[in-house]
Amino acid sequence: MDIININDNSNNLYYIGGIVRDEILGLNSFDIDITYVGNAIEYCSKFGEVIQKNPDFGTVRVNVNGKIVDFASTRSESYPKKGHLPVVEKIGCSLKEDVLRRDFTINALAKNVSTGEIIDYTGGLEDLRNKKLRVLHDESFIDDPTRIIRGLKFSVRFGFDLEEHTKKLQDEYLADINYDMSYKRLKKELIETFNLNSQKAFEKFINEKIYKLVTPKDVELPKVNIEELVNKYVLSSGKFNNFQFCIWLVYVGVLGDLCRLPLTKTEQKILDDVPKFEPETDFEIYKMFENIHIESILLYAILKNERIARHYLDNLRQIKTETNGNDLKNLGIPPSPKYQEIFNEILKEKLKNPNMTKKNEIDFLRLKFNV
Repeated sequence: MDIININDNSNNLYYIGGIVRDEILGLNSFDIDITYVGNAIEYCSKFGEVIQKNPDFGTVRVNVNGKIVDFASTRSESYPKKGHLPVVEKIGCSLKEDVLRRDFTINALAKNVSTGEIIDYTGGLEDLRNKKLRVLHDESFIDDPTRIIRGLKFSVRFGFDLEEHTKKLQDEYLADINYDMSYKRLKKELIETFNLNSQKAFEKFINEKIYKLVTPKDVELPKVNIEELVNKYVLSSGKFNNFQFCIWLVYVGVLGDLCRLPLTKTEQKILDDVPKFEPETDFEIYKMFENIHIESILLYAILKNERIARHYLDNLRQIKTETNGNDLKNLGIPPSPKYQEIFNEILKEKLKNPNMTKKNEIDFLRLKFNV
């Protein structure tokens, strides 16, 4: 692994976690995380321009020859309040103490920056070979329940399965959840997991009852393939590239009860705007969907009526009337609330005949309203 050029004479710098794992798996890794056995802020600030320091966690972000590198001091942690952020007990501990605070053995590997030697205190190399996800100790999920979502994410990304004892620990925790946890952290993991847009991940999420971390209510697996919906109407359409589409919310929104998650106003509006009724005519379908987020439409397809949502997305949403207020004024119709009635009548007609031109629309309203 020759990612950065650092002149290190200490022999105490180690690539750590995902970057080592990904190299062994032959995958690209976008984050460069390096641990220093000691105080990283004091030692690693000399490698380039310091961008950010966090003394409480012993971390420093440095621009090293044009690459942003996060250096972390080795540290030990404890969880005085289970399910919440850990407390740093010691900065500058041994490398072994540092890796033992991590989530899975495959993420507890270290590689010496100078010598290239891989350090494996937890059996991570064997678990990589066997495609297994194994926690480092029996209270891992109790300390940090978000590790269950991380395990789901890794299982989908890498095709790994939970090791038998780890699966037992997960099942035991999900049967007796401590809902006093950090839902900000849980939301972050949900976003990372379901932004992968994986139906397989969602099926495991429901079937293995991982969703219980979000809500104690029982949830059944919808019959709709969410991955296919997102692929067809968002990722492959090219129509929604100008804003951040909430893929994760289309999946997690199926749970209904998201009151524990810290949602933004936009995210809450997406959920609130999911229609509750089934329209009968194309005009009613069009008016129901025309001013809501695409995420709300997809959730309607999943939760209420897939046929109606697809009909709108496939056949109706591209239909637009061309007649405007100036056209009505030119026909001698003074501005009034009646304008909306007129536009609605034109739309109803155009939904029946999408090939109508603007001239056809005006001819229609002349006949319809005697103008």
